[in-house]
Amino acid sequence: MIIQSSRVWLKDHFEAAQIAIGEGKILQILPHGSSTLDHVKGDCDFGDLRIVPGFIDVHTHGAYGCDASDADPDGLRRWAGRITTEGVTAFLPTLVTQPLPAMCNAASHIARMMRERSDSGCAGILGVHLEGPFLCAEYCGAQPSMAILPPSVECFRQLQEAAEGNVRLITLCPEKDPDFALTRYCAERGVRVSLGHSGADFETAVNALLNGAVSFTHVFNGMSPLHHREPGMAGAALCAEDAFGEIIADGHHVNPAVLALFYRIKGRDKAIMITDSLRLKGCAADGVSGASDGRYTLGGQEIELRGDLIYLKGTDTIAGSTLRMNEGLRIAVNAGVSFEAALNSCTKNPAQMLGLGDRKGCICAGYDADLVVLGDDYSVVSTFVAGR
Repeated sequence: MIIQSSRVWLKDHFEAAQIAIGEGKILQILPHGSSTLDHVKGDCDFGDLRIVPGFIDVHTHGAYGCDASDADPDGLRRWAGRITTEGVTAFLPTLVTQPLPAMCNAASHIARMMRERSDSGCAGILGVHLEGPFLCAEYCGAQPSMAILPPSVECFRQLQEAAEGNVRLITLCPEKDPDFALTRYCAERGVRVSLGHSGADFETAVNALLNGAVSFTHVFNGMSPLHHREPGMAGAALCAEDAFGEIIADGHHVNPAVLALFYRIKGRDKAIMITDSLRLKGCAADGVSGASDGRYTLGGQEIELRGDLIYLKGTDTIAGSTLRMNEGLRIAVNAGVSFEAALNSCTKNPAQMLGLGDRKGCICAGYDADLVVLGDDYSVVSTFVAGR
C-alpha cells in the first residue's frame, strides 16, 4: 500500500512524499508522485493533509466507559478501538492504586489482551503503567489513600508476575523508597521509573534520577511545588535536562502560560504529552455507561464530570481529564508551543522514554506503520495502526 501527501512529517519538517507500507512496517519513503496509486489496493492520496507519526499515550486510565482497573477484556477492546479516533496508535493502560490483589487481577487481564494481539483497527497496548500503589498519601490526589503501600520489591514482583512481565512504566514516590531499592530494581530490569504523587524535596528527586528514574509524572500535579527557596520535585523536573516530564495539556491541569514555559524549558526532546483520561471520556457524547449501576468510579471512589474535568464526587479534587490527544496537540500549539515540540511530545519522546525509539515515534523506513492524518483544525481524518 502507498499513501501520499504534500505534507508528510519527515525529520522535523513537512515535505511532499509517498509512504510505502507492507507487513505493518514503513518500507520506503519515496518522492511524491513517484509511483502511480492503485486505489483498489488501498493506496490513497491525502492531498495537502498532514501525515504525522501515530500518537503514544503513556498515561491514560480509561475512556468510553472502560477503566484499566476493571479487568474487563471487552472494555479494553472497546477502548483500544475508539482511542484511534484521537490519533492514538499505542498506549499504556494505567492502573490506579487499589488493594494489591485487585491490581494484580487487572494487570493479568491487560497481559491477556496483549497476548491476543489487538484486532484490526485497534491501538496497540505497549504494556502496563502502574500509577501506584507506591505513592505518598499527602500527594495522592484522587488516588485512594487507604490502599497505598510503601515501595517494595516483593510487591512489585507480584504485580510484574501478574502482568507476565509487561509492566513497562511505574510511578512512585522516591522519598518512601529506602536507598532507592525499588527504583534501582526496576531500572536494572528495563522498567521505566517515573517520579510522582510525591512530596520529595529537590535533592531526593535528583538522587532518584541518579539511581535510575527517567521521568516525572504529570509535572506540577501531585508533587511538591516549585518555590524559589525550595525547588521541590517540580523544580527538579524542570532542572533535570536529561529527564523526561509528562504534562497534561488540557489547559486546565496546567495554565496555558505555564504549559508553554514547561515546553520551553524541557525543549523538543524531553516533554511528554499525556491525557490522564478516565472512563468518562467520550461517555457524554456516546451515552456510554461507566458501570452497571450507572455510577462512575476511580479506584472504587465515585467520580463526576464537570465541564471538561473529572472530580471526586462532591469534592473539588481533580481526578483526571477527558482530553483527546489531538486536542492536546492543538491546545499546546495555541499556547505558543512550537509544532515540532508539541508533536514530539505525542510521538517521538514517549517512544524514546519507553525504549521503543528504534521502531516507533517517527516516519522512517523500518519503523512501525503507525500514522495519523490530521486536518488543519487538528481533527483526525484517518489513523493507521501497523499499516491498517
